[in-house]
Amino acid sequence: MNKPPVSRRLVLGVLGRRGFIKAGASGFAGMATLQSAAVAAADAPMQPWWDARPSSARANRPVAIDLHAHWVPPPYAKAMADLGKPLGNPYPLELDLDQRRKWMDEHGVQMHVLTLNGGMPWQIVTPEEGVRLAQIVNDAGVEAHRAFPDRFIASIELPIRDAATASKELDRVAGKPGLRAVHLPDSIDNRDYLFQPEFAPLLARIEELGYPILFHNLNSDLFGRRPADNGLDNTFAHAVLAAKFISTGTLDKYPKLEVVLPHAGGAFPYVAGRLEHFRDHMGGNQPKLQHPFKTYVRRFHYDYLTYHPEGFRFLLNLVGSDRIVVGTDSFNARDIEYPSAVVEQFKLPAVDRDRILKGNAIRLFRLDAPARPA
Repeated sequence: MNKPPVSRRLVLGVLGRRGFIKAGASGFAGMATLQSAAVAAADAPMQPWWDARPSSARANRPVAIDLHAHWVPPPYAKAMADLGKPLGNPYPLELDLDQRRKWMDEHGVQMHVLTLNGGMPWQIVTPEEGVRLAQIVNDAGVEAHRAFPDRFIASIELPIRDAATASKELDRVAGKPGLRAVHLPDSIDNRDYLFQPEFAPLLARIEELGYPILFHNLNSDLFGRRPADNGLDNTFAHAVLAAKFISTGTLDKYPKLEVVLPHAGGAFPYVAGRLEHFRDHMGGNQPKLQHPFKTYVRRFHYDYLTYHPEGFRFLLNLVGSDRIVVGTDSFNARDIEYPSAVVEQFKLPAVDRDRILKGNAIRLFRLDAPARPA
């Protein structure tokens, strides 16, 4: 049976169904006032992510598992400087895990999944340099987890310009403690490299190992870096990535592959209906999909970086609470100070809140089980 609208359900909750009927026309004005109050309560203004604050110390306890949390291992920063390609001015908490843990305690974060940011080096170093840099970062990730096993896990970084070299590094570190995902750029030089035939064995191996793929932009340049387009490049790059995972049949070929899209999937959730329409009604001879299009929309996980509550509501309605994870872009955007407060303000049922804050991450990374052997 269809539920009444939220406002009417709130009124019924106050009056009861019998009282609602007895009120009749004579009580209409009073009920209208009550209904207005109910609507106001249901639609209380919420804060954009940068203004969200915890309601209490208990609400700010360390709970959240952040899947979009960048770092700069000091040995990696030194190696880049030695190559004559210094990283500029990293945010201090990207470098110092001790200070970072204190920040996490103060801001309600239990665990960070460590990844490099959009300045990944794969486009600007030689293949040999890329191998060495990946080894440095991955070994540092193992050490970070060993030092603080309940606070940090890391994603495997791969020298992705060459598929065979990337596969070799994956095999070198597969199964090592604390490495629970693979971190990849969504494109290289605006080229959708991952769907080329030489990368099929890498995807198959990632699926076999059970590692989720965490994607991030690699300083994409779709709009020529015009200032007016600041922030748009990544969102459309993610939409292209998600669409190609579907249109190329990659999700059908690797049915157990887990993919996490950053920045709430970019433009993809919003244009998914348009993609389905063009595919089914104007698509010509595209390969036939094995499942309805919306099934593929839910194949992805999405971090919650919509920044506005209206966007989060849309994403939650589209894909469900079991496909959304915490992701703050820390410490890159540097403006989400209380990751749990972002979710707490929605007053979601406990099961939905807990899935988003930590449950989905625990499932994705198998944090309640030992690391899989290679």
